[in-house]
Amino acid sequence: MANILFLVHRIPYPPNKGDKVRAYHLLLELAARHHVSIGAFVDDPHDWQYAQDLAAQIQGACHLVPLDPKRAKPASLRGLLRGEALSMPYYRSRRMRGWVESLFAAGQVDATVCYSSPMAQYVAHHDQPIIMDFVDVDSDKWRQYAQEKTGVMRWLYQREGERLEWEEKIISDRVEASYFVNQKEAEHFRVLHPDRHGSVHHYDNGVDLQKFDPDQPYENPYTEGGSVLVFTGMMDYWPNIQAMVWFAQRVFPTLRQRHPNVQLAIVGAKPADEVVKLAEQPGVMVTGRVPDVRPYIAHAAFAVAPLLTARGTQNKVLEAMAMGKAVLATPQAMDGLTSYPETTQWVADGVEGMVEQAHTLLSQPQQAVVSGAAGRRCVQEHYNWSANIAPVMDKLEALL
Repeated sequence: MANILFLVHRIPYPPNKGDKVRAYHLLLELAARHHVSIGAFVDDPHDWQYAQDLAAQIQGACHLVPLDPKRAKPASLRGLLRGEALSMPYYRSRRMRGWVESLFAAGQVDATVCYSSPMAQYVAHHDQPIIMDFVDVDSDKWRQYAQEKTGVMRWLYQREGERLEWEEKIISDRVEASYFVNQKEAEHFRVLHPDRHGSVHHYDNGVDLQKFDPDQPYENPYTEGGSVLVFTGMMDYWPNIQAMVWFAQRVFPTLRQRHPNVQLAIVGAKPADEVVKLAEQPGVMVTGRVPDVRPYIAHAAFAVAPLLTARGTQNKVLEAMAMGKAVLATPQAMDGLTSYPETTQWVADGVEGMVEQAHTLLSQPQQAVVSGAAGRRCVQEHYNWSANIAPVMDKLEALL
């Protein structure tokens, strides 16, 4: 049993958001084998209530540092003066650095696992082995964002993509192994940095199949009425906002002309103003934070994932599939998922395609049932957390 330092940009508990879900299950696998100390930021005051629950799941120290986005964003602009990606000063903290240095000084770190590139700045100067989970090629994500912006913001996002690509290269040169969320992301990174080819890997996400079980009884959260289409996700996250504004304003009204009683449920915490306003449309509900998303998925006709900007693997898609639901999605949302019979047939690009696919699923519900069952089998066969993370644990053992 070794002393492992796990550094993550956001408290991984509760696992109610894509990046937190992956980080949480990686932590569980580490803690099952080693003495783990975790350092993480808390950017949502709501999550402080879970600090003790998180600490109880590891054998080492749990050091949580508050991060106020309203203060961190202006502070990140220091990166403009230093020629670095703004993401780095955004997550730069004297408190975090002091705690990390105290662990190294006490000889309590045999290896480090970093989750998200900004966390590598705390350990890159030490000699111990480092495993890096980049998750996505974030530099490319910022370039995607830039294409949707104009003026100064477009320049700023494009700059972030360029600087972050450079930071990713520096980090990958330092660490012993780099991991990404799926094979496509790993291949993309290898193309960008061919000299790091041998140390770049991936491990797929997973789903807690006991938790996301369609056979469990769930109380219906919807009022009596027509079929419900459900979207789940943090609703202050720009790709989710973009997706729902587009779908609710462009796709849903046309679909509702053909199915007047159909409803759209947008389920997720922190809905932005643009999302809250969508609830003014007939048939659209915006829930805000809910204690459990599973009842909303369980009692929906099918799930929608109309993402226009996306990287990596979408947990919202995997969780809907695990719940036995067909998923109507854009190609971007399904990118990187394992190809599996009857799970990718409801992929549509554009308003007309989305409307037609949704019409078919609503008119022929048995097709949704068949596709949902296939999705559940796909998750069972390919998206097991322990099995997928096992190569990371093997690599760590080899380094130790």
